[in-house]
Amino acid sequence: MSEYQVTGSIVLYNPTSDVHKTIESFLKINSLKTFLYLIDNSPSDVFKKKNPELLSKNNVLYTYVGKNIGYGAGHNLALNKALRESEFHVVLNPDVYFNEDVVETIYQFASANPEVAHIMPKVLYPDGQLQYACKLVPTPFDLIARLFPLSLFGKRNEKFELRFTGYNKIMEVPYLAGCFMFFRCSALKVTGLFDERFFMYPEDIDITRRIYSRFKTIYYPHVHIYHEHERLSHKNLSMFIIHAKNMIRYFNKWGWFFDEERKKINSCVLKQFQ
Repeated sequence: MSEYQVTGSIVLYNPTSDVHKTIESFLKINSLKTFLYLIDNSPSDVFKKKNPELLSKNNVLYTYVGKNIGYGAGHNLALNKALRESEFHVVLNPDVYFNEDVVETIYQFASANPEVAHIMPKVLYPDGQLQYACKLVPTPFDLIARLFPLSLFGKRNEKFELRFTGYNKIMEVPYLAGCFMFFRCSALKVTGLFDERFFMYPEDIDITRRIYSRFKTIYYPHVHIYHEHERLSHKNLSMFIIHAKNMIRYFNKWGWFFDEERKKINSCVLKQFQ
């Protein structure tokens, strides 16, 4: 019997006040036994000094790393503990927030479907517009196309982001965005945690793909979260360079233009809509 039903983790890096909405969203869950890990990759522990009351809670553990070890590596610090303590674990971006029923509803769905190992709810912008957070396993062409206006590569992006599905039904998806990743801990013991070669960005593609090969990875639209998605790599040159370097590592791992497994996965995904 696990000590917790759901644990969660948030990786901090010079966090703004908005992260409190994320923390509060998780801590207000009252029907499940939960625990929250805060992993601080910031250059200083200012967050700890400013939030003594929060960090004194019995169900919160703050870890100051002392350097930026990356997104996946930060969450792995929490996951290595969660896998021994919890049934499920949710990875949260520090810019998401949600109602208390979201995690509770997903927990009930996951508990009733033991073949499901990874779940993402519907993702909305703060103004209520839909974010297209479900995707096929990407080719280099898919990612290049996303750098240009939608009018130039509309059909390719519509297919890649599965826009034609309407995002209104449960579906099995091999690439679920990393802003909210609800994992079955027993499955991660089989597939492994985040690949720490990826400092930032493609770790969600990689881990969803690995889980998809052994279990089910599900988009669950009956509850939703809000994500203040900034797409920093499209606005900041240094972040774009980080994104590009890590995507090179991803394609070096899985294959650039000749990736037979990718073909099989994407073909299987698209067949469910025929």
